[in-house]
Amino acid sequence: MESFICNECAKLYNITASRWRCECGGLLNLHKLNSENKKISTSIPSLWRYHQFIPVNKNEWQKITMGEGFTAMIPIDQIATTTRSFFKMDYMMPTLSFKDRGASVLISKAKELGVQQVIVDSSGNAGNSIAAYARRANIKCDVYVSETTSPNKIKQLQSYDANIVKIHGTREDVANAAQNAVIKTKNFYASHIFNPYFYEGTKTYAFETWEELGYVPDTMIVPVGNGTLLLGIYYGFKELYELNLTSKIPKLIAIQSANCAPLATAFNAGDSDFKKINTSETLAEGIAIAEPLRASQILNAIRNTNGSFYTVNENEIFDAHQKLSHRGLFVEHTTAANYAGFLKYKSANENESIVVPLCGSGLKSLK
Repeated sequence: MESFICNECAKLYNITASRWRCECGGLLNLHKLNSENKKISTSIPSLWRYHQFIPVNKNEWQKITMGEGFTAMIPIDQIATTTRSFFKMDYMMPTLSFKDRGASVLISKAKELGVQQVIVDSSGNAGNSIAAYARRANIKCDVYVSETTSPNKIKQLQSYDANIVKIHGTREDVANAAQNAVIKTKNFYASHIFNPYFYEGTKTYAFETWEELGYVPDTMIVPVGNGTLLLGIYYGFKELYELNLTSKIPKLIAIQSANCAPLATAFNAGDSDFKKINTSETLAEGIAIAEPLRASQILNAIRNTNGSFYTVNENEIFDAHQKLSHRGLFVEHTTAANYAGFLKYKSANENESIVVPLCGSGLKSLK
């Protein structure tokens, strides 16, 4: 039986639809007892092949899944017999982003809890994922976004009949508006930052990497804003290790835009949490998070795996986007930022096995 546990004070809570943070203000993690008698359902060609590792009722996820996950792995250098670096094609999802991993699990859990309406704030991709799965589950969905969100992401939200609330201001202003609405309405907060069930979905990225390669790679390159994917990867490999299914946890290399790099700044200063810094606009809007709330957990994950941070500038992001496009890979600039970070890292670490996610489709960021 699982429960919520506060990341700050360690207080335990029952799993309920209304609980989204601790009374002390801390963020919640999922506290559960691991069992070594779990098996992969190899006949299921989606992330739900790991349903025994995900604490969600089978009767719910089977009605909501759209086949998300278990995405392809392709060699980066295009020579499959010699490469040790791979792209994982996570933009090949129902809503064209890796966020479908977390959304499918979170909305399945919301349905299990009897939720009828959810509220989410997002820079675009998470909102679209939550809206799509909520619509499929016949759950009403309010999505709070910045008024500068890419038009194609707005159009996608409209197609799911989501109630779109545009907020003037920063990404943090958007989050504050959504949280005020949650407090006022008592509706379920389907946050990819606050709700730990979202990470139960993104952890499957680690499971798939291990299963598809047949081994644990040396290094994972991950774009980081709020840390949704990075923490999922860390928790996933940590769970595999604790279940004695693997012998190591890979090194985590986090990539941020130089124009908005609070985590890289904190890491390089030896800090345990982020501090407010000056930021500016970046092509990589998906990781332009000035105040990452799970900063301490992200920094711990990087340090616990002997990882590091790399930052990339706007020219490097643009050039990386062009390079990917010329290889037939049309992605968002946030994903291009991650590839730019990989190119920097790989030049000094030629012998490592590395996996790089392609997180979001370029169709979403067209003007």
